[in-house]
Amino acid sequence: MSTTSTPLAGGPALGLICRACKTTYPLIAQHACWECFGPLEVDYDSTALAEVTREEIESGPNNMWRYASLLPVGKDPKTRVTLNPGMTPLIRADNLADELGMKRLWVKDDSANPSHSFKDRVVSVALTAAAGLGFDQYACASTGNLANSVAAHAARAGVPSTVFIPDDLEPGKVVTTAVYGGRLVAIKGSYDDVNRLCAQLSETDAFDNTAFVNVNVRPYYAEGSKTLGYEVAEQLGWHIPGQVVVPMASGELLTKIDKAFSELVAIGLIDDPQPHAVFGAQSRGCNPISTAFHSSDEIVPVKPTGIAKSLNIGDPAAGVYAIESVRATGGSMADVTDDEIRDGIRLLARTTGVFAETAGGVVVACLRKLLREGKLDPDVETVIYNTGDGLKTLDAVHGEPTHHIKPNLAGAKEAGLLG
Repeated sequence: MSTTSTPLAGGPALGLICRACKTTYPLIAQHACWECFGPLEVDYDSTALAEVTREEIESGPNNMWRYASLLPVGKDPKTRVTLNPGMTPLIRADNLADELGMKRLWVKDDSANPSHSFKDRVVSVALTAAAGLGFDQYACASTGNLANSVAAHAARAGVPSTVFIPDDLEPGKVVTTAVYGGRLVAIKGSYDDVNRLCAQLSETDAFDNTAFVNVNVRPYYAEGSKTLGYEVAEQLGWHIPGQVVVPMASGELLTKIDKAFSELVAIGLIDDPQPHAVFGAQSRGCNPISTAFHSSDEIVPVKPTGIAKSLNIGDPAAGVYAIESVRATGGSMADVTDDEIRDGIRLLARTTGVFAETAGGVVVACLRKLLREGKLDPDVETVIYNTGDGLKTLDAVHGEPTHHIKPNLAGAKEAGLLG
C-alpha cells in the first residue's frame, strides 16, 4: 500500500492547499498540485487556531513543541519524531547595534539547536508527519545542515536514513552527517542536481516507503520554520519586531517567519500589533531571488558559487513567494560578496560572541548594506537570524594567535602583555 493514500488526522490542519490555484487536498504525502503543479502548503482551521492562548503556549515544553497547537502535527507528544529543538537564545546585540548606528538589535541564534542549525525545527515536523503517514525510512537532499539534522533524527528514532549531498560540501558538514551512521550519498553536481535526483528517486519502488523531508513531505517540513517567528514574538514579550533580516536559500524560511507573525496577529496573541518589514539576504555567489527582486520579479536560475554553500540553491522553489512577502511588508533584499560574508562573520563574533556559519555572515553583511543604502531603518527594533554554527564552516575564515611568547614573565613583558 502506498503511504500517500493514508491521510493524517487530527490537529488544527484541515488539509493541503495549492499556493497558486487554491485546489485543496487531504493531509497526504504530496508537495505539488495535480491541477497546476504549484506548491502545496498546509491549510488550517482558523477557528481552531483562534482557540490557542498564551497560557497554553507558555505552559508547554521549553522547546518548539510549545507551539504544537499551531502546527499540523505533534499535538500528542508520543507521536513526535524529534530532538526537541527550539527556544534558542534571543541575544540583545548592543555592541553590534552601536557599531552599526542602530537603536535596538537582536540576534536569534539557532546554532543552539541539537544539530546546531534551524533545520532541526523543520525536520522534527516533517518526520513527525512522515511517521503518521506510515513511512519507515527517512531521506533528504541537502546543502549540509539538513543532512546533519535528518541523520541525527533518524539515529534517535532508530530509523534508516539516506542523505544526498553535493560532493563539494564543507568537510565539517560531511563529518557531522556521517557520524550518525546512516547512508550518505555524495552527488557529482550542485544542490539543484541533488534535489532533482531525490524527486525522481521518491517516485521509484526502491524508495516507496521513504519520506524525503524536502520532497514528498515538504508542506509539513516548511511549517517547522514558523516556530522561529513564534519564538521571537514570545521572547520579546508577545510583540513583533519592526524589522527582521532572514537568509534566503529556497526562500521558504523567510515566507514562514512572515506567516508566523501574521498568524499570531490574526489569532489575537499580539498586543498592539504594528506593521513589520521582512528583509531577505543572499550571497552574491547565489542570488537569484535578490536579483529578481531588484529587476523583473522573475526568478532566473543560476549556477551557485561562493562560500555560503548552505544558501546555494540556484533554482529556489519559494523565491517568488519570498519576493511577495518582502514587497507586501515594505522590506527589501540585498546580496553580498564572499569577503563581505567573512567580515560579517567576524563582526558578529567580535560584538556578540556568536560564531555564525556563512549564512549568518550573509545576514550581518546584508544588514550593514541595507543600512548603508537607507533601506532599513536604524531606529526600528530589528531581529537578525543566525541559522547555523560557525564550527561547520571553519574553512570560510581563518585565525591566528595574536602573540607568540616564551613561557615566562619576560616573554609576556617582551610581547607587551604587562604594560
